[in-house]
Amino acid sequence: MYKVLEKSLKDARKEGRLLLGARRVLNSIADTKLIIMSRSVDDGVADKIDLGARNNNIPIIRFEGTSVSLGKTCGLQFRTSVMAFTSLAETNINTIISDAKLGVHRK
Repeated sequence: MYKVLEKSLKDARKEGRLLLGARRVLNSIADTKLIIMSRSVDDGVADKIDLGARNNNIPIIRFEGTSVSLGKTCGLQFRTSVMAFTSLAETNINTIISDAKLGVHRK
């Protein structure tokens, strides 16, 4: 997992700036800054999220882990296949996207 993404997820969760679940993300997609989607997302749902994100110019990070590991990454005791930040600094967004493209991992 990427350090900046992991820290941002935990901070956003504590501060109530994180939407969890595909339905919530889809319903509020225009109000999001960045979407994180695990590989566990159903293709049909992923297509809807991709379309909404493209229409609203919202970047999507493809989390290589499952919905269980995505949930654990931000300290949840349950799985979640999609998360979205409702607020996130532009510098953090750029760093997370850059790390994802480069495949930068901790350790």
